[in-house]
Amino acid sequence: MLALPTLLLSLDMSVLHLAVPHLAADLRPSGTELLWIIDIYGFMIAGFLVTMGTLGDRLGRRKLLMIGGAAFGLASIAAAWASSPEMLIAARAVLGIAGATLMPSTLALISNMFQDAKQRGTAIAVWMSCFMGGMVIGPVVGGVLLEHFQWGSVFLMAVPVMVLLLAVAPKLLPEYRDTTAGRLDLASVVLSLGAILPFVYALKEIAKAGVSVVPLVVLAVGVAVGVVFVRRQRALADPMLDLGLFRVRAFSAAASIVLVGALTMGGVFLLVSQYLQMVAGLSAAEAGLWLVPQAGAVVVGSMIAPRLARRWRPEFVLGFGMLIAAGGMVLFTQADGPGGVAFVVVGMSIAGFGMGPQGVLCTEMVVSSVPPQRAGAASAMSETSAEFGIAMGIAVFGSIGTAVYRDQISVPAGVPAETAALATDSMAGALQAASALPAPLAEEVLATAGNAFTAGLHTVAWIGAALVVVFAVAGMIALRKPRRESVAEPVSVLQNS
Repeated sequence: MLALPTLLLSLDMSVLHLAVPHLAADLRPSGTELLWIIDIYGFMIAGFLVTMGTLGDRLGRRKLLMIGGAAFGLASIAAAWASSPEMLIAARAVLGIAGATLMPSTLALISNMFQDAKQRGTAIAVWMSCFMGGMVIGPVVGGVLLEHFQWGSVFLMAVPVMVLLLAVAPKLLPEYRDTTAGRLDLASVVLSLGAILPFVYALKEIAKAGVSVVPLVVLAVGVAVGVVFVRRQRALADPMLDLGLFRVRAFSAAASIVLVGALTMGGVFLLVSQYLQMVAGLSAAEAGLWLVPQAGAVVVGSMIAPRLARRWRPEFVLGFGMLIAAGGMVLFTQADGPGGVAFVVVGMSIAGFGMGPQGVLCTEMVVSSVPPQRAGAASAMSETSAEFGIAMGIAVFGSIGTAVYRDQISVPAGVPAETAALATDSMAGALQAASALPAPLAEEVLATAGNAFTAGLHTVAWIGAALVVVFAVAGMIALRKPRRESVAEPVSVLQNS
């Protein structure tokens, strides 16, 4: 029951990309409106995760989950029948806010319902498998729906699941909340949004258009507001975000590894999905099908991680899994132009299998390293690390891939200057430029652009693999023989009902 909302949440992150051409033809949004339709969902999730994790500790995790589920279902219906770009943007914003209630609530409930470490590890493995698998199978599900129904159908699949959640949650899920927690500090909520949203926005803009003045200014504003937020949390007797959590070595190390894992996989996955469609020439649905093996590998890696961690030390399972993932990334460097699909698919499957234990074991370390009444806030921090990691990965690795592409591409003679400039800007620009050229010249442009993009993928793969290796070793060292650590706090009573 707790895994289904997580599956739908991750599906919604990836399925919209297939529907973009269909909704664009129907609603006719401007370029800016289309960007907001795509990005507002992730912005709202990232911005409200910390707030919702803390609110669940105070309001009640089951109650917040049901409120968020109801809002998610209603917003899905509104998005499916949106009649204007503005209406769809608003619906997607509400979906993001509602989605921010689902992830920390489900994970915190798992930590409360399964006190036995073995059972909790298995439950988190199932939860993580659904989240990671949903990201990959989203294009496949979306392709099937769009083949038979209108574009709004990709949103409606959430409705029956949320109805089921609302019907059975009061009977199957116990309620947990911290009865000693104070009131939610609204100033902290505003400051957290003022720090997170500009930060994520700036990273996404840098990934799309490169470094420029506007995203750098927005990034600086986010950092400045973040400093004010941190100072306020230190001054409050009952802070929204307890910075003392980071003094717990297991918590801080696990959250850092989650950040790096999400950064690497998010950035590499961006280039891989573009490679399959733009260089190998696959449709979005075909690319999604080729990535199904990776989804299966993630599920297998996640499910066996708790069992392996009971036989060997968890930090070694985590570290060796990351080393396996790095090996999968190295396989990307063997992809050569459009004929490298096999290397990419096998590499993604190996990387997904190796990263499976990372998601499960780090999440388990986060939720088990803090008192039960702080599980919501800790879960939210873990998910916020993942969201930041994905945004940073897309920005950093996307920028590196673009820089290599622009350095490596060589436009053939005879291409008009304006068309050549379009081709040298990006792989998407090269495809657009080729459509306006005679067949022989178009083939030359696509060939050199494909090789340049592949060179960028190789560079990103080497950097990603090196980063994963470094943090695999650092993680095994940081998590070995952990000290007995605790966060100083008064004893509180949990309300169970």
